[in-house]
Amino acid sequence: MYKRIFVISLIGLFFIGSAGMAATTPELGRTLLESELTPLDTAILPNGQGLPRGSGSAVLGKPLYAVHCVSCHGVAGKNGLHDQLAGGVGSISGPQPVMTLGSYWPYATTVFDYVRRAMPYHFPGSLSDDQVYAITAYLLFLNGIVDESMVVNESSLPLVKMPNKENFFWQSFDQDMGP
Repeated sequence: MYKRIFVISLIGLFFIGSAGMAATTPELGRTLLESELTPLDTAILPNGQGLPRGSGSAVLGKPLYAVHCVSCHGVAGKNGLHDQLAGGVGSISGPQPVMTLGSYWPYATTVFDYVRRAMPYHFPGSLSDDQVYAITAYLLFLNGIVDESMVVNESSLPLVKMPNKENFFWQSFDQDMGP
């Protein structure tokens, strides 16, 4: 009998204690302000829709790459601690594919979008649009896709032909995709 009363008392204490705890929060972080959310609420499509104003070239991107990217991706986009960014062209269909910007990525606009959202790894979103255009141009240059002096911007970047583009298929969300 005493055991039963003890168990019921413990259960009661549990519910009383948990009700009090549910009313409080751990008070971690804070609600984002609209001004902080707006830069994250973007979509850059393969056709360039959503690209911001700005520009850059490989010449301007090389020193930025040295500061923000080389520690992870290595000199000239190779032999770094993380993903290889240059080379590998023609290897995708082979026995040891090397997935790089030049060998795999179908659209240059998605390179810009990824760098803008996720890089540098330790401080994503910290680069200006001009810096992202310059780094994108440098990465495309390392892969032999654009000339070192080409200025990439919201008009020219969607026109860049990526080597593996024909192996991807873009369908508009407006089209009926079928069953």
